[in-house]
Amino acid sequence: MIDFTIQTRIDRRPDDVFAYVTDPALLPTWQTNTVSSQTEDGGPLRPGARLREVHRGPGGRELPSVVEVAELEPDRRLALRVVEGVPIHADIDVEPAGDGSVLRFRAFGQPSGALRLLSPVLGRTLRRQFAANCETLKRVLETPSRSAA
Repeated sequence: MIDFTIQTRIDRRPDDVFAYVTDPALLPTWQTNTVSSQTEDGGPLRPGARLREVHRGPGGRELPSVVEVAELEPDRRLALRVVEGVPIHADIDVEPAGDGSVLRFRAFGQPSGALRLLSPVLGRTLRRQFAANCETLKRVLETPSRSAA
């Protein structure tokens, strides 16, 4: 089982942070292995909405997935569940912290098949990758020229 949480302090208002992380078109700007992300119906995120994502895997291979919005609490919480692809789900919570925000990114799931045997290595790799993604998000959102989302 893979289960870890990355916590990142971001000097931006919670609504700015939440708007940025929940915009599928902006996902490649902070998750550097993401090639594309869009809702299947072209509409806004809402519970039950599905996103088609393409990520860059080992060796540059593109890995498609379909992710469903399990929960959406505006400016506060987004829960995503993988319905096609490697079943590593995500919960994103944004809370006020002083003049900024704290983002908590939790990834969890149990890979199946051959990937199940690689869970410890995959877990460590994903933790490093998502920690770097959260630092990229922090840098993007705290850049003075970055306008509010």
